[in-house]
Amino acid sequence: MRSVNVHSRYLYDMAYAATKERAHELIERVAPEKVPAVVELLEKIVSPVRRSLLDAPFEDERISEEESRVASEARARGYVASRTSHEDLLKEFGLTTEDFERMAHEPLEASVPKHE
Repeated sequence: MRSVNVHSRYLYDMAYAATKERAHELIERVAPEKVPAVVELLEKIVSPVRRSLLDAPFEDERISEEESRVASEARARGYVASRTSHEDLLKEFGLTTEDFERMAHEPLEASVPKHE
């Protein structure tokens, strides 16, 4: 019985190798202007997360005046991720690095009213 399984696995491996070789041959024949589309298709197949991001609908919800105002204020204060240090961000909320570390290990006090 084991020899049948080994033989079946060998046939599967040979078929897989032939299929993969065929895929490489086809990729080599793709016109240069179509290569980006082929890469996008392969990325969708290989990465389910990337596929879901690429297939997600375009965000077309209008930005409210409040959201726009808050974003403008943040930009005016210089809140750019690459320029704002973690410590400076914590200071904005009146916290220190030690506070932040402690919060990671201690449960927060419930500030939301309990549902009855």
